[in-house]
Amino acid sequence: MGRINGSNLKKAFWYLRRNGFKNTCYAICERLGERESYVYSSVNSETLRRQRERAEEYSARFSIVVPAYRTREPYLRAMLDSVQNQSYPKWELILADATEDDSVARVVKDYRDERVRYVRLLQNRGISENTNQALGLVRFPYTALLDHDDVLSPDALFEMAQKIAEEENRGRKVKLLYSDEDKCDGEQTRYFEPNQKEDFNLDLLLSNNYICHFLVMESRLIKELGFRKEYDGAQDFDLVLRAVGRLLGDESQIAHIPKVLYHWRCHEASTAQNPRSKQYAYEAGQRAVQDFVDCQGWQARAVHLKHLGFYDLEYQAPIFQVRKDVGAVGGKLISRGRIAGGRLLEDGRLLYEGLPAAYSGRLNGACLQQDAYGVDIRLIQVRKECRELFEQAVGVPYVSLPGEETFDASTLPGDIDIPRASLAFGRAMKEAGFRILWQPSFCRKIREAGKE
Repeated sequence: MGRINGSNLKKAFWYLRRNGFKNTCYAICERLGERESYVYSSVNSETLRRQRERAEEYSARFSIVVPAYRTREPYLRAMLDSVQNQSYPKWELILADATEDDSVARVVKDYRDERVRYVRLLQNRGISENTNQALGLVRFPYTALLDHDDVLSPDALFEMAQKIAEEENRGRKVKLLYSDEDKCDGEQTRYFEPNQKEDFNLDLLLSNNYICHFLVMESRLIKELGFRKEYDGAQDFDLVLRAVGRLLGDESQIAHIPKVLYHWRCHEASTAQNPRSKQYAYEAGQRAVQDFVDCQGWQARAVHLKHLGFYDLEYQAPIFQVRKDVGAVGGKLISRGRIAGGRLLEDGRLLYEGLPAAYSGRLNGACLQQDAYGVDIRLIQVRKECRELFEQAVGVPYVSLPGEETFDASTLPGDIDIPRASLAFGRAMKEAGFRILWQPSFCRKIREAGKE
């Protein structure tokens, strides 16, 4: 069951102010109904030993950039220890310290490792400019970003090096990598809220910075982009969005490692523990999304959702005019107050199946626009150029509802296998190079028979 503590009560208060009593009641009920079953299992010593032996097989070298400012000594030591304990040895750590006194410097002196490079900044210019100064000292081909009070799992760099090598063997050059992550308490005794992420999903990224930690980027690319001071608080999100903007069209350059390699420490000053403490970060995130949209030439407006740090795009013209990459849009079907149709995974599973319609889902996913392998054809709109593909894959004519672009589901034969037909169309669209966009705000109730 969800935990009730001072931090959660504080979050509930701010949520109430933003979203009203009814939405807050739903959110609290959903939170209380969650079961905390996650247990982080550290990599065992035998696996780490084998990784150390295999390290010479891989050539990747990493510069780990850490901007520090008034870091508490226990957190700083834990971060440094987590880097020194890496099973993969080909790294350097650049710690750019903007603290006014020598409290950070004194701790670093205890780490007699030539790979640890301490840099005392002359003044604190903010997170972005401080990090940019550290980037100027990067010597290795890949740059990893690590917060001063977070920690890496001991296999983090090995997993990154291995993935880079695997992709190179397939003839692909990876320029952006990310892993799964979780959170830990201030004492690092409890791990919770694992974020088991998807492979690259453009529209999900535009809804929130799901990539986040552990982020590794080709050093040439990150140096060219740099961090922008005007996006402080969401500087990593802004960086990722601009990097993705460079890599669109060849998304094989973006790699996801489905393992928890990063522990995001939660304490009272952190965004993870107290979202209101960095309200400015969410405003910066909205501007970062809007900047991406503007650079793509889309006619759309980035707006806040009811959950802090999550966004939606309001298109100012029909989406098929605005987005040439989108071939179809699907919606959310509701039966008896629960999700009964919507986004389908490649294996045929319905994401968020059975979730109460008023709930947000894990990490608020049921509220977020996202790319889909397939969507339920009972609530779908298809670009005109793609309707022939629809008819070939589904086996029925594409007949629109009167005055709409939406497919008239009443024309489907009663014996049609809806999931199979939906996936067949999704596969055809993927092969044709189009995205299918799932929009949960595009919603309709259905009867038990499955028709409108």
